[in-house]
Amino acid sequence: MASTATPLASPEIAREVIDPRSYGEWEHLLDTFDWLRENQPVARIEPDEPGVFPPFWLLTRYDDVMRVSKDNATFLNNPHTVVFSLTDGIEFAKAFTGGSEHMVSSLVTLDAPIHMKYRKLTQDWFMPKNLHTIEHEVRAIAKGAVDRLLAASGDGSETVDFCKLVAAPYPLHVVMQILGVPEEDEPRMLMLTQQMFGGQDEDLNQSGMKDLSPEVITQIVAGAVRDFEAYFAKLTAEKRAHPTGDVASTIANATIDGEPLGDRDMMGYYIIVAAAGHDTTSASTAGAMLALAQDPDQWARVKANRSLLAGIVEEAIRWTSPVQHFMRTAAEDTEIAGQPIAKGDWLMINYVAANHDPAQFDDPRRFDAARSPNRHLAFGAGAHQCLGLHLARLEMRILFEELLDRIETVELAGEAKRSNSTFVGGLKTLPLKVSAA
Repeated sequence: MASTATPLASPEIAREVIDPRSYGEWEHLLDTFDWLRENQPVARIEPDEPGVFPPFWLLTRYDDVMRVSKDNATFLNNPHTVVFSLTDGIEFAKAFTGGSEHMVSSLVTLDAPIHMKYRKLTQDWFMPKNLHTIEHEVRAIAKGAVDRLLAASGDGSETVDFCKLVAAPYPLHVVMQILGVPEEDEPRMLMLTQQMFGGQDEDLNQSGMKDLSPEVITQIVAGAVRDFEAYFAKLTAEKRAHPTGDVASTIANATIDGEPLGDRDMMGYYIIVAAAGHDTTSASTAGAMLALAQDPDQWARVKANRSLLAGIVEEAIRWTSPVQHFMRTAAEDTEIAGQPIAKGDWLMINYVAANHDPAQFDDPRRFDAARSPNRHLAFGAGAHQCLGLHLARLEMRILFEELLDRIETVELAGEAKRSNSTFVGGLKTLPLKVSAA
């Protein structure tokens, strides 16, 4: 139980940091994180009514989030869920899985020593040396995305939604090619991904309904997981019968300690590659385009000097922070910034807050393509650092090379809107006007 000395967040702040709509209202949320970082950097978040969600510690300072991210012995990904969930959702997941709080068993839910064994199965595939061999395929997909954008923009007078035409389908197509999923199945994969990560947003969860209850949202996510598992079970059979050089073949035929992967672990591996490798890059790609559309001079500068592009890619990933948090569980009694943390306590490491910490990033709300160093935490850190970080950077670089080659000017043509989501977030609409070069 929390003592009287515990830095207990106000009910208003507690509601805000777990409300999906807060992440759609970005600036106000950043204001809240600024206050917490200054006044309650290790804040106790408790529900208004007991039992609504398990209490947890919220970390908002960069140094504290970095420490917990790297210390995978003290701060575990198991047994409690690594994504914030209400108690009803946790209980639903346990019923759905037969006891686990994790709806999906994947790399992000595993601890040492099993985590590294699973990670090594595909780690080499996602390293720069191997990714270099698929650059031409990624570039062809990027060219197709720019074709769609320019076709929809007509003579430059038409307003186009960059998220719908480019940011969402482009990384999805790349990841599906890597997995070996046929192109005709990509719309289904997009829908399932949006249901998994956009379940809290009526524009993304495919329900057409506003203000869904947490129970219904959980059921939508569970349905997406079932559909993913059914799809990849069929794909596994195909890849075992006729293996190729794609990631799906690697997963389907992998062994750990001489034994094939169990069905749940195998399906989780597919889902984490398919889903996490898509929405995150989509968000950071849209974030980069928003920043450039808001600053025509910066667009002109990078168009003339492509050496600036790497900085734009990295800054967009920090500025957007697509994976907004992960949860950890204390394996032992410890302390963070002088605050005692008990064994079994649940913690939220908030990457949005950490990546906007002025102690680490000067004027953090400003998009600064020349920011250096830029040691952001958008990919995490330590053993659980994002497996696909090199792929994400490659995809963004190639896409923006194609955009800069073929687009002369870009301007914002309406309000850019963020998704209402506590976990994976970013822009869901980005209206632009673009003129061909």
